[in-house]
This record gives sequence, structure tokens and C-alpha cells, in this order.
Amino acid sequence: MGIEGVKNIILVLSGKGGVGKSSVAAHLALTLRDLNFKVGLLDVDLCGPSIPYMLNMEGKEIHQCSEGWMPVFSDSNQNFAVMSIGFLLSDRNDAVIWRGPKKNAMIKQFLTDVNWQSLDYLIVDMPPGTTDEHITLAENIKNQTSIGAVLVTTPQLVAVGDVLREITFCKKASLPVIGIIENMSGYVCPNCKECSAVFSQGGGEMLAKNTNLPFLGTIPIDPLFAASIQKRCLNEEIGEVESLKKFHSIAEKINQNHPYKHGCYLLKEK
Repeated sequence: MGIEGVKNIILVLSGKGGVGKSSVAAHLALTLRDLNFKVGLLDVDLCGPSIPYMLNMEGKEIHQCSEGWMPVFSDSNQNFAVMSIGFLLSDRNDAVIWRGPKKNAMIKQFLTDVNWQSLDYLIVDMPPGTTDEHITLAENIKNQTSIGAVLVTTPQLVAVGDVLREITFCKKASLPVIGIIENMSGYVCPNCKECSAVFSQGGGEMLAKNTNLPFLGTIPIDPLFAASIQKRCLNEEIGEVESLKKFHSIAEKINQNHPYKHGCYLLKEK
């Protein structure tokens, strides 16, 4: 079946590693599920597949059926499906040492051979930068369904500069950009709840303004929010987490601004 039944695809991109792209992708997928959408999460960061570990899904097995590979589901309702090369490795420390053609073939398999069934959203956790994997995925989904990109940055100028290159990639690939998220925007003290600007703040919002793109919001470094992800995956009670409210606001903006519903913020190459 592949992605034929997927209504919307969102690529989560970053210009560099270490900005929390995978955690943003995972929380975005879980938040859309909590908004009663049927969601899939595809991890194509082949050399650093962190999604199974992050969601406490390590050790889960991929099964073959007549329709292809079955993704791993977080519960019996099958409203949250996950696929990652991490499920195919015997040990989390195994290194994936592949040349470009083998990586590209695996990405194509994730798109064509996985039985994603009917999904409202497929969130794709991409590798950092602009690599062969980005080109392969963009080429294989451009005519399939509604597509958009969410760009993740941290406030520092070096991260913002790298995201500018990611925006250039989106232009060249004719990939609509839904908006920019500023991650690690301050640190929330678990005791007093005060948010301190450890790295600085405002870099992502400045980038969105300068590139005429929507700014989706900020996510601080919050130990309670970071620790909640595994419980969220299992639908367990997590209590009051202020940062989670911010993410719900971001997810609602993404749902409203997605090109499938309201046109797109397509950056034309000059």
C-alpha cells in the first residue's frame, strides 16, 4: 500500500545536528495523535535512528504481511504507527555504514513497502543537513500527496545560519515550508518553573521574519517535557506540563497552515 493512503506528509528538517529535531518530530506526531488524527512517524535518519529509543520501542519487531512491512504500533487502536531502521538492528550501537545508493533504496522501501494504511499525517524525521536522503525522499513523494516542511532551529546564530541552507534546499526541491520552530529557547527550572535564556532567544523568530515564513513558536529546554515522551507514547498520565501546551499550540498551527488545507508557503527559486 505504501503512502497511497496518507493524506499529509510533514518533513521535519534541520540545518545541523543537535537542535532537537528528532524530539520535535516525535512530540509533533504524538500531539497530532492527541488531537484525534491518525498519525505515522517515519525515521529516515538512517545513521542515527533515535526514535525507537526515544519512544521506548526498542526490541519491537517488524513483521511482513501480504501488503508489505507492518509498522510498529504504540497501542491496539493503531492510531500511532512508527517505522525506523532501528527496528531492523540487533543492537542500538550497531553502525549503519552504507553508501548513498543503499540508503536511497532503504528510503524507497520505507515509502513503498510499508503498509502505512490510512493516515491523516505522516511525520518524517529527516537527517540533518541536505544529503542524498533528502533528495531521494523529496523525489519519491512530490507527486504522491500533500507535502510540507517544518524547520527546526535553536536560537544561536550558527544554527540559524545552517537553517538558511535548508530553506535553500526547500526552494530547489519545490518543497512547501509550513513554518519554523525555535527549539531550546530558554531553560525551564523544574522547581521554580522560571524560564532562563541560556543560549539566547529570538533567533528562530528573526529568521522567520527575514525569510517571510510563518513562525510556529518556541519550545524551551524543559526536563519534565523531555521525560514525558515515553509516557505520552503509551497514553499514560503525565500531569501538568506547561511546555506541552506550547507544543499543542504549534501542532494546531501546523494543522491549520498545512498546504493540504490552505495552499502553501512555497518558496520559488529565483
